[in-house]
Amino acid sequence: LALFYGGLVQQRNVLSTTMHSFFMLGLASVVWAVAGYTFAFGGDVGGLIGGLDHIMLAGVGMAADGPAKNLPHVLFMTFQCMFAALTPALISGAYAERIRFPAMALFSLLWLLIVYCPMAHWVWGGGWLAKLGALDFAGGAVVHMSSAAAALAAAHALGPRKSLDSGETTPHNLPLTILGGGLLWFGWFGFNAGSALASGALAANALATTQLATAAGILGWLVVEARFSGKPTTLGAVSGALAGLVSVTPAAGFVTPGASLIIGFVGGMLCYGGVLLKRRLGYDDALDVVGVHGVGGTWGALATGLFASAAINGVDGLFYGNPRQLWIQAVSVVATWVFCYAGSRLILVLVNRITPLRCSESEELTGLDISQHNERGYQL
Repeated sequence: LALFYGGLVQQRNVLSTTMHSFFMLGLASVVWAVAGYTFAFGGDVGGLIGGLDHIMLAGVGMAADGPAKNLPHVLFMTFQCMFAALTPALISGAYAERIRFPAMALFSLLWLLIVYCPMAHWVWGGGWLAKLGALDFAGGAVVHMSSAAAALAAAHALGPRKSLDSGETTPHNLPLTILGGGLLWFGWFGFNAGSALASGALAANALATTQLATAAGILGWLVVEARFSGKPTTLGAVSGALAGLVSVTPAAGFVTPGASLIIGFVGGMLCYGGVLLKRRLGYDDALDVVGVHGVGGTWGALATGLFASAAINGVDGLFYGNPRQLWIQAVSVVATWVFCYAGSRLILVLVNRITPLRCSESEELTGLDISQHNERGYQL
């Protein structure tokens, strides 16, 4: 993700943008161990949050006594830690090129505890959405919609970049972005197939649906891009792949490989349209978190309610005779967007009272690499 985002920004911001993702792997891991894991997967408290059973990882050892009864508890905790690290890093695509590093760090810490952990508990930790029957195999709501809602809140709170006035929005290093996109595609197999929590038939299905939806997402994006902008682009191809990955994430362990082709292809087309929305609605989501992760995650959650098959994982969707599942998925979509946007906006207000969110105009035009980290990405 650091490489994917780093190549998309201006040369003067490549290190600061890369730093957002790399730093998050450190911050989130510590927060997860101290309190995040227990808030997400501790004993259920009113369907809203986990209890303090595992504060500082108390009781998280090598025995298979955690949520995954076939795995060492410490292994399940560490696997879930990677979701917790990736999700706030995704948000950074919205505020890239203009946020102060101290504000980013404080926002991310608070967001993990106040927004991410409750969301993870609601869906995966036995909370109210899990009890309702919402399906989210690997993070459509917990990861993608939640990060997109926070990204929209950040774009609204910070306002547009100064570089938009001069038209400086062309990615400075597309090969770097494509390298990052390829690594994301590979790593996504770990998230999606790994969410089966065992090496077996369900993991194999999730592996296949992930591959096929991603491939179809490339085609769906490029078809629409070629129609509306005249030519297919490499940025479009890697964006379409990401759209396919996001779209199939909630569905990977519930749908057939054939259905995943439809989910990915439609996801590629919808996310292309989602990226265009920011121009119409007037918010500066720098690296299109809302357009890809928000639109793709929403479509994927609803598509799970359409295409889920009991032959795959015990639950049918609308097309297999269970319309109620689509209604449950719609409820989870609305709840995720409302809670995560409102919570993120409040956190941003609080952070701005403690330390300014945004760089000064001169710092922004100089570049965040120099103004925030006293470094240059390229010594040329």
